[in-house]
Amino acid sequence: MNSVSLKTARSLLWWRTLHGPVSLLENNIARYLSLVILTFMFHIFALHGPVNYVNKPQSSTENVLILEYMDGVRLNDLESLQALGVDKQKLVEEITRAYAHQIYVDGFFNGDPHPGNFLVSKEPPHRPILLDFGLTKSLSSSMKQALAKMFLASVEGDHVALLSAFAEMGLKLRLDMPEQAMEIANVFFRASRPANEALENVKSLAEQRARNMKFIQEKINLNQNEIKYFNPVDAFPGDIVIFTRVINLLRGLSSTMNARIAYFDIMRPFAESVLQRSHSEGSSLNKDWIFNSPAHSDIEVKLRNLLTELGNANKILGIQVCAYKDGEVIIDTAAGILGRYDPRPVQPDSLFPVFSVTKGITSGLLHWLVDNGKLRLEDNIQNIWPGFGSNGKDQIKVHHVLNHTSGLHNALAELMRENPLLMTDWDECLNCMAMTAPETEPGSQQLYHYLSFGWLCGGIIEHASGKKYQEILEEAFIHPLKIDGELYVGIPPGVESRLATLTLDMDDLNKISTIGNRSDLPSSFQPQDILQQLTSLPSLFNTLQARRAIIPAANGHCSARALARYYAALVDGGVVPAPHSSSGPPLGSHLHTPKFPTKNICKKNRAANIKNLLTASKKIGNFHQRQEHDSSGGGNSRRTARGNSYTRVPIDSSSSKPCASEGDSFDGRNVSKLFCSPRIHDAFMGVGEYENLALPDGQFGLGFKRSYTMSGDIVGFGHSGMGGSTGYCNIEHRFAIAVTINKMSMGTVTAKVIDLVCTELNIPLPKELRRFVEGSPDDVLNSGTPIIN
Repeated sequence: MNSVSLKTARSLLWWRTLHGPVSLLENNIARYLSLVILTFMFHIFALHGPVNYVNKPQSSTENVLILEYMDGVRLNDLESLQALGVDKQKLVEEITRAYAHQIYVDGFFNGDPHPGNFLVSKEPPHRPILLDFGLTKSLSSSMKQALAKMFLASVEGDHVALLSAFAEMGLKLRLDMPEQAMEIANVFFRASRPANEALENVKSLAEQRARNMKFIQEKINLNQNEIKYFNPVDAFPGDIVIFTRVINLLRGLSSTMNARIAYFDIMRPFAESVLQRSHSEGSSLNKDWIFNSPAHSDIEVKLRNLLTELGNANKILGIQVCAYKDGEVIIDTAAGILGRYDPRPVQPDSLFPVFSVTKGITSGLLHWLVDNGKLRLEDNIQNIWPGFGSNGKDQIKVHHVLNHTSGLHNALAELMRENPLLMTDWDECLNCMAMTAPETEPGSQQLYHYLSFGWLCGGIIEHASGKKYQEILEEAFIHPLKIDGELYVGIPPGVESRLATLTLDMDDLNKISTIGNRSDLPSSFQPQDILQQLTSLPSLFNTLQARRAIIPAANGHCSARALARYYAALVDGGVVPAPHSSSGPPLGSHLHTPKFPTKNICKKNRAANIKNLLTASKKIGNFHQRQEHDSSGGGNSRRTARGNSYTRVPIDSSSSKPCASEGDSFDGRNVSKLFCSPRIHDAFMGVGEYENLALPDGQFGLGFKRSYTMSGDIVGFGHSGMGGSTGYCNIEHRFAIAVTINKMSMGTVTAKVIDLVCTELNIPLPKELRRFVEGSPDDVLNSGTPIIN
């Protein structure tokens, strides 16, 4: 193979990513030259209202097109424009607004806004006249929403929304590069500059590109020659080719006119209108508000009616509800949308941030290690975690942490006030936790450890097992329960498109301001502190940095069906339930840890790719015909396989499982029972032989929140999260339910959902929820026990 052929092959390897865009442009050339289509486009744009001044067709045939005559000045005739007194800045802003309206509102836009395609009317107010509609593009509703989401993500610096928008529009990256992707988006939508600043602008862009390529080279270990031919984009959707062309031409046009255009400011209202309009349609007007899946029971039908009522009352943005009875799924419903600026429907596999519901998962991991003989509840933590016993912590035991009686309830609170992002640094938080001092004597007082609980438990888990927290999570629960891809504590790259976005129900949450201080909460987590934190929580926990962080007290992301399956196993003493319902996509069908294509994968396939492309290059004369064939058959689909390469966290097969069956696989996928102990429920709730390890009559057992009847009997356990998401089970009735929501409130929606289901099943409603559905609003406030755990 000679050097010329190699160079040709490498070039083709790079350019094949752009096969879809090239095919799109080729198809548009034929449309551009058709006068019949051109006439139709003029009529369409003329009907779109007074935003643009369009010269209407007067007469047309296949060969002749006669347009209305309009007297105007060329856009690049700067002297004439000055003589007319035209405000060039205002003129270009009007053109930019017109295109923003076409793209985001109409979803149908002209793709050729160069100066030669405009006139400016000679009469005041000197409106722009658009002359040519040969190159146009129509956008689907989903693509229009994705483009709007991409723009707003760039404005807000929202990495999660940006990566999600990429996935929604079919743009696939070959590596995880959120910061670089955001930089590129910001460059794309950057403000325009006058022509005399062009050289400085080009130099700045070149420097930024060099930095990004250096990052890529170092991240995947490419040499200087390989980086020349490496394209970080694995698939580029043809639909956005003309969109990118329009933005670049508009920038060039404004530069020619010596105007400074801030695209973020001008285009933002139009992009927001796309997403807000979809949300404002409401549940009563949108037949797809409740996800189309079969109802498992009459109870589920009644539940969906309740959700529709709550949706119409604007109490729900997005929600999932899943319930098990006697080991079988009886409810699996998803409804609403993923976010205030994300009108995509909630699906059964959508991932919701559930805050302190995560504590129930983390507590289960500690009990799993105890059940497997890795530690004991009575162990001193300093004997498990080297260095932990300093500053008076030498008497703190594992059960003190689980029972919220370690005295470290305010640990790291001051540090996080100074730097909220400290909580995203796992190793630093563990180090800081080992250096803190308790405020009360261990075992003397139960005070809710709202964040410190996670780092205390996480440190114990990692030191006792010798493995990372997330490895233990996968080994203990994810794989045995077959809930891969639907329960995380710290999301991996590649799941952003399934994430729900948090928002606040301020009408409900403002009620917290009327609640007095509570003795069961630490001084740094009183109602007034909670309200202050709530206002900033969505913006913090919606960020990519927070979502990817390991925060075992507050950063779980899961679907309701994965969470319900976890509690269905716990309520049966650890017995893994039968396979989940038929709602799609099937639970466990997602591969748990997405991974981008690596350098090795590229090298492995390079020889075959080069050979195939060299063969193809010999037929380059037939390229036009091949493109036409590919475009009619969906040429972009061939890129899918390379964009979805995955890997799994390896599980140590040597770990002992006392209750493992003979059919157990090394990663726990055939395990039929999570726990061996016949008294595991007593351990969860801190009763029976474990009652001396938990304060009597406390809200918490050993990690889980106890559930009481009105008469004071303990009937179950679970854990709620700030804002309303909940996992709960009733032991006597073999009942488990999970609710995930993204519109944070005091918990009224969750209480009404669980009340309906429990009433239909004749199961007593937990005492802490009953006051939400039976008492007056004053009763709820005076009780001082909203769902804030």
